[in-house]
Amino acid sequence: MKSPFTGGEAVLRKETRKLVFRKEEYEYIHLFYECKDTGEAFTTTKQDTLNLLQVYNCYRSKHGIPFPDEIKEIRSRYGLSAAKMSRILGFGENQYRLYENGEMPSIANGRVLKAIQSPGTFERFLETAKDAVSESEYSETKSRIKEMSRKESIRGFLNSLIYCDSKRDRYNGYAMQSASRLKNVLLYFIGKFKGVYVTQMNKLLFYTDFLSYRESGFGMTGLSFKAIQHGPVPNRWDRAYGLIDDIYQIEVGSKNGNIGNKLVSEISCDLSSFTEEQLSVLDKVYETFRGDTPTSISRKSHDEIAWIDNNELHSLIDYKYAFSLKAV
Repeated sequence: MKSPFTGGEAVLRKETRKLVFRKEEYEYIHLFYECKDTGEAFTTTKQDTLNLLQVYNCYRSKHGIPFPDEIKEIRSRYGLSAAKMSRILGFGENQYRLYENGEMPSIANGRVLKAIQSPGTFERFLETAKDAVSESEYSETKSRIKEMSRKESIRGFLNSLIYCDSKRDRYNGYAMQSASRLKNVLLYFIGKFKGVYVTQMNKLLFYTDFLSYRESGFGMTGLSFKAIQHGPVPNRWDRAYGLIDDIYQIEVGSKNGNIGNKLVSEISCDLSSFTEEQLSVLDKVYETFRGDTPTSISRKSHDEIAWIDNNELHSLIDYKYAFSLKAV
């Protein structure tokens, strides 16, 4: 990075700061650059966004306010326009769209948005606001609600097993907990490596999630990670790999006689399930570690402060350590 003051070199810095948002104080990692010639500090637009996003995420997590991706998903499930959603919920005409785009709801409106994630609750809102939609929209939405109620229990049960009913917080990168997205991340690496050893996948997922958080303010898979003797691993990794359809573990022998478990699949990753930014993160992790063995990538993970600070306690790793990654 070039300094805007002298055109010389600028160095990336980070420090723990506190910021007051809606009369509440939150701690975050403040990212900035420092001009080597003058010592003056400055930030980029991306850094400003990440700095504020850390605080907003803390606020949403504390008060149970859905995140923008969840708010978009709610509307997508019910097949209604943002304007219709606003009318049904009694919001201002454009309010739902603004919430989708990142505007922070009030705590009261946030609770409404949280509640309508339940199809039954949304159905009650729809019944009391039938004049807000046409007869065909009403009929179609009722059908969607019925179908969602059936699927929700299955999806919810799987997610609860994999993610242990944890909420979106600093230990899972505030990411949406989606078994479907996790499956496609696993399939991405399985396809690239022609099968991935479990030990290796543990580290690939760690670097993917923490790099994603460093770049965008959100993890990718919704997994939390523990620091254990052999490096960072997903919490309940056995469930993460064992409960997802179409992904299998096989025993593979090595030249030295050791036996390892390898993740394989007969299907391909659905790349359309990722944003361009997410694909960029996946590609970067692959290119960085494509030449590594399970042993060498584990060694690299032992150099990460995220592991060094937490391994003795075998504790969950705060995603703030994303800003201290060394290997990628």
